[in-house]
Amino acid sequence: MRNSRVLREVREGQVASCLKLNITHPVVVELAGRAGASVVWLCNEHVPGNWTDIEHCVRAAKIYDMDVIVRVSKGSYSDYIKPFEADAAGIMVPHIESAEEARRIVDTCRFLPLGKRALDGGNVDGGFCQIPMVEYIEQSNREKFLIFQIESPEAVEKIDEIAAVPGYDFLLFGPGDYSHRIGDPGNIQHPAVLAARIQVEEAARRHGKKLFGVGAPGSPSELLERGYVITSVASDVHSLGTAFNAAVGKHAGVNSHYSGPA
Repeated sequence: MRNSRVLREVREGQVASCLKLNITHPVVVELAGRAGASVVWLCNEHVPGNWTDIEHCVRAAKIYDMDVIVRVSKGSYSDYIKPFEADAAGIMVPHIESAEEARRIVDTCRFLPLGKRALDGGNVDGGFCQIPMVEYIEQSNREKFLIFQIESPEAVEKIDEIAAVPGYDFLLFGPGDYSHRIGDPGNIQHPAVLAARIQVEEAARRHGKKLFGVGAPGSPSELLERGYVITSVASDVHSLGTAFNAAVGKHAGVNSHYSGPA
């Protein structure tokens, strides 16, 4: 069973680099791997992907010893465990609102003694029944990770209770959704957004959770001091959009007299 690169880097005191991908295709994953990213973040919350595509993307990532995180569709037991069974290293669960919800998800995703996950070693992560069951369970609990997103004022009010729940690894504050929830969409520099992020950081430190940063400021050394151990450094659609806009703008004059097919 493959060990997690993100967890290895975190345990060594490094900051893992993440690329967020809305294009669920192995070629894009391989480009991320060639760039040297520690992990790619695939999205099943907002993107109409399918499980076969996820499985192929995980295989592509492994060529470069790169982890895959899948942000899951919220609510379904199968949505939570299928990424692990496709051998993704981690899942990200959006819009966590309470400690009770956090405990329920840990129960679903962790094997005994940490949780009550249903057992099936016949998939990629279990080596298609080629890994001894006790070893599979132990390594899954050690090398797979859970990320919980905090994205609302209601969740921030309960952040100490959520952070205290055992069995998960990372907290990720979502500034975009939080800004929307306070009535100022997209203003991630709003004082209330910044204050909420600090509350999440402080709760993570108090309760031994690590921080995944989206749009977090500063150099890698500053992020380490603040407790961030994974940072999302770019996204495919934003990077492509920027590159396409620049390319088309640069060459706009070339076809300025073009009037149609020859």
